[in-house]
Amino acid sequence: MKLAHPLRTFALGMICAAWLGLAAAAPDERISALANKEKPALLETLKQLVSIESGSRDLEGLDKIANLIAERLKALGGQVELVDTTADAYRMEDTPEKIGKAVRATFKGTGSKKILLIAHMDTVYQIGMLSKQPFRIDGDKAYGLGIADDKQGVAVILHTVALLKALDFKDYGTLTVLINGDEEISSPGSRNLIARLGAEHDAVMSFEGASIKEDKLSLATAGIASVALNVTGKASHAGSAPELGVNALYELSHQILQMRDLSDPATGLKMNWTVAKSGTNRNVIPAQASASADVRVLKVSDYDRIEKQVQERVKNQLIPEAKVEMKFERRRPPLEANDASRAMAAHAQAVYKELGRELGADDKVAGGGTDAAFAALKTKAPVVERFGLQGFGAHSADAEYVLVDSIEPRLYLAARMVMDVSRGKAGF
Repeated sequence: MKLAHPLRTFALGMICAAWLGLAAAAPDERISALANKEKPALLETLKQLVSIESGSRDLEGLDKIANLIAERLKALGGQVELVDTTADAYRMEDTPEKIGKAVRATFKGTGSKKILLIAHMDTVYQIGMLSKQPFRIDGDKAYGLGIADDKQGVAVILHTVALLKALDFKDYGTLTVLINGDEEISSPGSRNLIARLGAEHDAVMSFEGASIKEDKLSLATAGIASVALNVTGKASHAGSAPELGVNALYELSHQILQMRDLSDPATGLKMNWTVAKSGTNRNVIPAQASASADVRVLKVSDYDRIEKQVQERVKNQLIPEAKVEMKFERRRPPLEANDASRAMAAHAQAVYKELGRELGADDKVAGGGTDAAFAALKTKAPVVERFGLQGFGAHSADAEYVLVDSIEPRLYLAARMVMDVSRGKAGF
């Protein structure tokens, strides 16, 4: 099968890397030794982070974990700020009034390259769940609520910075760490900050975790949007006077059916109606009805297309007397691969081979959206996702874990990438 242009470019890049002998390089023994030394400390950090409940709406818990992370970054020599993101929030239907703070740390070096490391500290779990799911290690698995998504990412960043400090490495111009507390609710407060910082840096490394099935980086993620339909009709007795009512359910059903074919498999655009509600009683013509649709896109430009199509379709009403309101929310943009991110990922693969390990990296979109997409929104610089540990069970109540054996290789990889980007040796 003929490869699409981006994948063909990426594959040729990897062949060239092999020809140049990059795959045969020996690991840096200093970094390997320090990654090994950091492993037990990172596990202790994971225990500390997981032992703080930090749901996206738990402001007390988010303040507690933000303060812990801030103190750790200060101890490593960073200029640290707790950023209140509420005032700058993008308001969606489920955005809380108050949003947890973000932690931003800046490390000044002697070079010129600016590198951004991002992860998030919030989880999807409710207050009180920690008592039933405390941190524990069982063989090669470290368990805990939010440990894979994304407290491991926070821990890997902290210990990557610690490793670089132990090496006395300062060849970067600026190393910035940003840990936000609203990723699981689509980053309403931090999205603008992430996009601005992404545009100000020469490379972005995002530390969502990798899968236990595929030890790989991500160059592309899906964009997520939603459509909310609200129909207002008029109630009436369904038995004695249905003609006096305006059936909101009929109008809602019409709207859903006329917008059931907007998905486009050729471009990866998906729109599916998933939730619907109407009425109060069996014998009352429903005066209210509502429905929600989930939208996924692979390109930012597809948002404009699907939103315009929905706006046009909704004008065609079955019942003119009904009031139909539609809201299209762009919850998270897609991360689109570019040549710079492909080159950076190819270099990461060569670094991983120094450890005798294979690292995947391609344009295939898998899983949900991430903050890496906001970081890439206003830049052509490389933005690469999934520098975190391999894990499983994100958003589950009893099975979330990371692989302990992935700690050393991922620390080695993260440190080497910061060093090589700083020195202009990362391929882009």
